[in-house]
Amino acid sequence: MLVTSKSECKLQAVEENTGTVPSANSANALWENEHLSQIPFKVLRGHQQGVTSCQFCMSGERILSASKDGNSQLWNIFTNKVMQTFTSHTLPVTRCKISPDESKLLSSSWDKTLCYFDIETGDVLWRASHDGIVMFCDLSSDGKYALSCTDFNNTVKLWDLRDGSIIEEIVGHHSSTPTSCVFSPNSQRIATTSMDRTTKVWDLLSKKTTITLSGHKNIVSSCCFSENERFLCTASWDKSLQMWDISTGMFRSQGAFNLTKGHDGSVSCCKFSSDVQHLISGGYDCAVVVWDVENKCKKVVLKGHDGWINGVDISRDGKSILSCSDDKTIRLWNIEEADHIPAVIENRRAMGLKIVKCEKCSKPFSIAQLEDPADIGICVFCRLADPERNKLPYI
Repeated sequence: MLVTSKSECKLQAVEENTGTVPSANSANALWENEHLSQIPFKVLRGHQQGVTSCQFCMSGERILSASKDGNSQLWNIFTNKVMQTFTSHTLPVTRCKISPDESKLLSSSWDKTLCYFDIETGDVLWRASHDGIVMFCDLSSDGKYALSCTDFNNTVKLWDLRDGSIIEEIVGHHSSTPTSCVFSPNSQRIATTSMDRTTKVWDLLSKKTTITLSGHKNIVSSCCFSENERFLCTASWDKSLQMWDISTGMFRSQGAFNLTKGHDGSVSCCKFSSDVQHLISGGYDCAVVVWDVENKCKKVVLKGHDGWINGVDISRDGKSILSCSDDKTIRLWNIEEADHIPAVIENRRAMGLKIVKCEKCSKPFSIAQLEDPADIGICVFCRLADPERNKLPYI
């Protein structure tokens, strides 16, 4: 299931600026493929040092990135060109995140500061100082709060986006340096990971730690919520990812489901697709792995980067993946036809699975080879979303 792509044969097509991530058939964009490679990809080059984070934004027409060169950049996805550079940090930027209304930008840095930019003007609206390196930052989906974590006293800070004032300071939240901090999709919870091998969920309403997850055997590098908030995935230097079912509480008795044998080195980052059908992970083995969430198995491995993968993202339509690396590049992978790759098909057969289309959402999903598609015409995600599923039968 390994898809490699190092050499650069260039393919051109006609540009179709549709407001979505361009397909392999669009563009004025150069798609680079190794001979016989089945996953088209583009390489964005512009940062002078390793790229630490990447994100799709502005209806998929732009990419936001941060780098160890101290800059954050906004890219045009159709031309592969940098549209705007945000410079305010004096040391590596650890992460950048665009606001929900896509008019502002938050970035964190080793220079112990958090900066909030106006994207149109490039001006810094406010700057917040920390006593230590700012390891990570995030923005709430309701546009009210900023979040950061620092190695000084292992502190997590909650900020008011309007003026950069501190709302809450959680000191000693972990027993060792926090590695990431993220808001839940509904902005009511915060998840943090740490070098102490734990992941904690902190509730904004009760102002208490409500969940502590301990399952990894090494540093927990990052985590991500699924959009429906059922799952929390954690990535670790122990070469594995763990999926925790936090909505039902089943994690308390059953623990996590381990996703292994995808990476040969430490796993650095992870991201769920919006429909929760796929999970994307990146690692220090220079690989990007696409996981099948429903069947909890590796789907395809993307190789091509020459340095550690520091960040990944997936487009809203689930057709494109972003990855950024210490090799100073960002890669845009088109996985629209991934289900038709022979290696993926063969692996699915080996697992006793076949692909059918959901009658409700029209998305493909896997069922056992022996099952009749007529009996299972709706994917598990549509079944879970059905409001009738929790109603008791009338007696």
